[in-house]
Amino acid sequence: MATDRSPDPAPPRPAQGLTAVLRAPFTGRTWREFGWILLGLPLSAVLFSLAVSLVSAGAGLLVTFLGVPLLAGTFAVLRGAGAVERARARALLGVEVPAPEPVRTRRRGFLAWVGGMLKSGASWRHLLYAVLHFPWAVFTFSLLVTVWASGWALLAYPLWHWVFPVFTGQEGLQLYGDGTGGHYLDTPLEIAGTGVVGLLLTLAAPYLARGLNQVDRLMVTGLLGPSRLASRVVELESDRGVVVDTAAADLRRIERDLHDGAQARLVALAMDLGLAKEKLAEDPRAAATMVDEAHAEVKVALKELRDLARGIHPAVLTDRGLDAALSSLASRCTVPVAVEVDLDRRPAAAIEGIAYFTVSELLQNVGKHARATVASVDVWRAEDRLMLRVADDGRGGADPAAGSGLAGLAERLAAVDGILAVDSPAGGPTAVVAELPWRD
Repeated sequence: MATDRSPDPAPPRPAQGLTAVLRAPFTGRTWREFGWILLGLPLSAVLFSLAVSLVSAGAGLLVTFLGVPLLAGTFAVLRGAGAVERARARALLGVEVPAPEPVRTRRRGFLAWVGGMLKSGASWRHLLYAVLHFPWAVFTFSLLVTVWASGWALLAYPLWHWVFPVFTGQEGLQLYGDGTGGHYLDTPLEIAGTGVVGLLLTLAAPYLARGLNQVDRLMVTGLLGPSRLASRVVELESDRGVVVDTAAADLRRIERDLHDGAQARLVALAMDLGLAKEKLAEDPRAAATMVDEAHAEVKVALKELRDLARGIHPAVLTDRGLDAALSSLASRCTVPVAVEVDLDRRPAAAIEGIAYFTVSELLQNVGKHARATVASVDVWRAEDRLMLRVADDGRGGADPAAGSGLAGLAERLAAVDGILAVDSPAGGPTAVVAELPWRD
């Protein structure tokens, strides 16, 4: 019951690390990182100027009606610029930032759109990005271009140091000095040292760009993407859809089980009793035989109804809690199961039911697929989480990503902020840990 775990990658050898450092100035990632910074200054300058001028004009015109729609239009322009920045970040920085929450209005019309645009938190975050990113872009552009250009220039100094004595009358590049004299880099050792310094700056520039761009990544993600509240709303809407689909699937399963199981047996039972009633006067012995068969059918139908009711919500879970319910569940498993429940009090009924059915699904997997000889169920509380662990000594190799029942179980748990973790290397053993939020 889990994915195969590949061995941990071996740590890079020193030769590989040195090769990566030497190749860094020429990799595609480096040129994309540089491209972000080089393009960032002119784009940020335009965006900053546009934002400051339009917001200032809109604020100045607030005494008239024109200022309010001008501010709303400014926010709309900034949102469009934010879409360009997100696309640029996706192409150059490899950061996938979803679009922010749309402008929500209760009514239709221009005035409703203006009000929604001004009240939208995403609009103000776009304005904040336009204002803050410009000074940062000036700093990163100035620093990186200085380091990058100086590095390449000093690295190539052994090739062009002859320019100074030929065209300027100096011995070489002046390190320090004033109008009366100074020190020039003109000896072979100094020329070689200058090249080494240039090499170090050239090799450091890619990593400097990556470090500077981490701030840009945070700004784009935090200011141009959806807020945490909006992301949470989307997540809850998705979870609600999962819950609705799960409930619909459970209702269909119950209907199918009733139709194909107990209902069909009850219909056959009614027919058998009708035939027995007709034969009662003619052939009492045959009628008695048919009544006995109907009695057996009643027992089977009652068993199916009990199993179905237990699958909906077992009475023992309501009356006695998880310990007794899981022990009853383990006694019906085809594999010997040891159950240990360490809870000082019962969680909420909904969480208790989800925990029960989670263990039920996992034990069914053990009995059907694991080929195990023994299994265990452990339940305990860790702070504000209800922990479940189902382990077996079977063959392992289950993969939730392969579309198995574990994937559906993980979706059900995620709908209530739960987590399902599977550890099952090929050959076993298997351990599945589920976390649920604790609710009293």
